[in-house]
Amino acid sequence: MTDPMSLDALEHAVDQLSARVAQLREASSAYPDAPGPTLAAALAELATAVDLLEAARVELRKAPGRQQQQKKGSGQRELKLLRQVFRAFPVPVALLDGGGVVRRVNEETTRLLGSPDGYLVGRSFPLLVDVSRRAAFRSHLTSVLQTGQPAAFESRLAHQGRTHTVQLVLTRLTMPGEPQPMVAAVALPTEVQPPEPGWGRPDLSEAHLLVEAARRQEVLARTSALLLEPDSLLQPVGLARAARLLAAELGDWVIADLVRGGRLRRSAVVAPRDHPVGELVRLVEQAEPAASPMITQVLERGSGQVHEMVDDETLLGPSAGGPLATAIDAGSLLCARIGDGEGVLTLVRSHDKPPFTLADLWLVEEIGEQLGLALRAQAEIASRSRVADALVASVVPRTLPDVPGFEAAAIYHPGASVGAEFYDVFPVSGGWGFALGGAAGKGEEAASVSAMVRGGLRLLSVWESDPDQAVRKVNEALVSQGTGMFVMALAGFVRGRSIRLSSAGHHPAALVQPDGTVRFTAGGGVPLGISPQAETQVEELTLRRGQQLVLYSEGLLSSRDHRGEPYGEDRLADVLARTVGQAPATVVKAVEEDRHAFAGGQVWDEIVVMALRAV
Repeated sequence: MTDPMSLDALEHAVDQLSARVAQLREASSAYPDAPGPTLAAALAELATAVDLLEAARVELRKAPGRQQQQKKGSGQRELKLLRQVFRAFPVPVALLDGGGVVRRVNEETTRLLGSPDGYLVGRSFPLLVDVSRRAAFRSHLTSVLQTGQPAAFESRLAHQGRTHTVQLVLTRLTMPGEPQPMVAAVALPTEVQPPEPGWGRPDLSEAHLLVEAARRQEVLARTSALLLEPDSLLQPVGLARAARLLAAELGDWVIADLVRGGRLRRSAVVAPRDHPVGELVRLVEQAEPAASPMITQVLERGSGQVHEMVDDETLLGPSAGGPLATAIDAGSLLCARIGDGEGVLTLVRSHDKPPFTLADLWLVEEIGEQLGLALRAQAEIASRSRVADALVASVVPRTLPDVPGFEAAAIYHPGASVGAEFYDVFPVSGGWGFALGGAAGKGEEAASVSAMVRGGLRLLSVWESDPDQAVRKVNEALVSQGTGMFVMALAGFVRGRSIRLSSAGHHPAALVQPDGTVRFTAGGGVPLGISPQAETQVEELTLRRGQQLVLYSEGLLSSRDHRGEPYGEDRLADVLARTVGQAPATVVKAVEEDRHAFAGGQVWDEIVVMALRAV
């Protein structure tokens, strides 16, 4: 249309166009399996609408002054009418600017993509296109803008849980009031993949909302139970387990980044179930978390983010294959902080899944809080475990040395908390020495006192030929330290087959004869650290071949059964009699197994059993 038309003629033409559009809609409904003719007719009507818009622009530019104002008002009415025609167009049409951003969509586009009215306006249309065809779409868009020649090609659109194979037609438009040309994108579906079961349009009924709330609470409860499992607290597996649960229940991809050494490090990546572990997974694992604007913002500000539709491909940062969001077909993103800054959780859904909601964000933020608590607890347990290991190493030898003329074995069982039992075997002048005992108390202070006594006995044995003198000097040192703790101890020096024992408030050792007879040594004395003048009990023994000396801690005798009865020396004697003639390693194991059965597996205090057999 080259000549300006009158306003009456323009109004008549618009009326005719509206009638033809209504007929096209009826034809589209009546013949859904024959899209070709409908598309061709729709494009022809779209071209007519463009001509009418051009005529309206000419009319608006005519006659300045009052006449111009009158014509302007009339032109505005015509533009409003044309907009109504556009909205009622029977095929999906979107108006894009030169950058591919949606400026306007009609009702058919909204219906096809399942999005709320106006939701797509202001968003990038190429992000609706399947990742594998996105570059081709942008090339076609650029060509149409530069040459003015329409382009028609097949593509795939994905949004709100639907996937559509469409015939896309791009046409350049010059719109009144727009300084830059625009593009009309007509999309006629040739194949529609419905949403997966359970992935439909949002159901806002009260019953559905209650079911969804219950489901989220269930996921939260399952996560809590998972993080409280002993393995999750004692080993660094809780984060990976939580990520797998979230991937199964909420997202396609789950990415966890933790702060380690002052910087974000990628710690867990869970891909979609049907996605092979390959190059794409490694691409996500190797991407730098700190390069993601969304992740760094959530970490710094503390508030989570939800992007119903990814309209910025840089949100997840770059990767070796381009923007990471594009590489993994991110359609919707959710990001929440872990704890008070321990890290960030990121969930991704593809374009063919419904977007994340604020309710999903609340759930992941709650899980992030729980993860933070679990990580801090795990770190605390690991720290205490390292301290406990160090304390145990200071009071318990890793292995026992060979004692000429004897076989030796020992067993150590930690209690419910770090205690203070010790034992040791070490060389002395002209023979070997051994020691066993424990400070009265628990915790680091008691263990440090026991370590001091153990180390003192070992050190003094270099100069002292009598274990009793070594025990007395350790007592003097302990009293002078003013720790306020006392230590029950038993030390012995072995020369040939002779053993000289010094007891400071310790339980007597058990001497097992080859015939199964068991008798106990004198034991006794006063624990170390009570008085500057030590009161010890000294005893001399000579072990013949086959005799066995068994030493044990307070924790063994004080173990109790379900009735509260103590294990005691009589039961120990019975077990030792049954193991007569057996190797020390078998004896100490038999004692521990019997105690375990007696106490129903409960252990309160540390247990030490050491045996020496003359050979």
